[in-house]
Amino acid sequence: MADRAVDFLLIGGGVAAARCARTLREEGAEGSILLVGREPDPPYDRPPLSKGYLRGESGREAALAESPDWWEANDVELLTGTSVMKLDADGRTAKLSTKEEVGFDKALLATGANVRRLRADGADLDGLHYLRAFGNSDAIREEAAEAERVVLIGGSYIGCEVAASLSAGLGKHCTILMQEDEVLERTVGPSLAPFFGGILREHGVEIHGGDSLDRFEGSDGRVSRVVTEGGLELDCDMVIVGAGVMPDVTLARSGGIELGEAGGLLCSSGLETSLEGVFAAGDMCEYDSVIHGRPLRLEHWDVAAEHGKTAARNMLGQGVDHDVVPYFFSDLADWVSLGYVGPGSGEPVIRGSLDDGSFTAFYLDDGKVTAALSVARDENELEEARRFIREGAGPDSSALADDGTELGSL
Repeated sequence: MADRAVDFLLIGGGVAAARCARTLREEGAEGSILLVGREPDPPYDRPPLSKGYLRGESGREAALAESPDWWEANDVELLTGTSVMKLDADGRTAKLSTKEEVGFDKALLATGANVRRLRADGADLDGLHYLRAFGNSDAIREEAAEAERVVLIGGSYIGCEVAASLSAGLGKHCTILMQEDEVLERTVGPSLAPFFGGILREHGVEIHGGDSLDRFEGSDGRVSRVVTEGGLELDCDMVIVGAGVMPDVTLARSGGIELGEAGGLLCSSGLETSLEGVFAAGDMCEYDSVIHGRPLRLEHWDVAAEHGKTAARNMLGQGVDHDVVPYFFSDLADWVSLGYVGPGSGEPVIRGSLDDGSFTAFYLDDGKVTAALSVARDENELEEARRFIREGAGPDSSALADDGTELGSL
């Protein structure tokens, strides 16, 4: 027998669970809600960890998904620093790290992802950092205060954002090592990647592409050099690794929930897992997208928030599809910021000017807009891109590129 029972059990202390809790209340849920998160802090937004929070420009409270008094005011029980150790989906019970067993009617699985750790000689040396939580960002900022040279492994958003923050905010010399030829190449494509690489280089960030990590070297147990497979030796005082993440599906797998091909939890278009009444949201959710016509698993903060809203509505029996076009944003200190809707592929059609640093790139695949990336442009252009993607539209490429053409007319 369970020690107690709740109507809605939200497993995971991130923004997906927070948005689910808020939406449940906003949509009229009167039952009991319990949110269980393993981190010591209430749910918070992760983007500031590599940006303003890392630079010391904002505090923890600014990143919180809800104000500290919201939880009690809305009768949502919040258990931080607590993990769900075992999930019995058939029996509708969850065993907590506190030894308490909780029964539930509906559940949300939003346990997020774990950073991908490198397996290389010297990977256990002090001075190597990964970024996922407040504590990681705190440790990086504290150690960077005494460092001069920082090496970042990986040319994705984490590597680029942290390099910009440490360079612009703390005056550190940063070097990026990556397998790709140019930063962000895997996400923005080879034709746009040089634009962002150029901005980093203009501000003193050293970039080495087309090479891989071989080993870390150090003395007295602390890293002091990164050696690449190409023979490059990069002296450093600390290293930050941005090698991606893996969805945390351990609990779900042990509970008998079916996984998808991309390693997340296989979900319907309404974000319900293979077990009735159990939903998923965030990094671990691999859902049947009614917009894209294929399963999607995405790792963006805004995606997790929107997942939480859809899951809440379907916990209340509304039967809605998750039909939100995913959105993502990033900034490299105050050097440049971008907005992105997608995901998609294809060749970009440029509206504006890369040379002037103000453009929107519409990605066309088989004539249809599948994604768009915007820098220093009217936000309406991304909204129109969302419309193109949702409608499966294939506007004329020359009209897209022409600033004199009203996008709303296409």
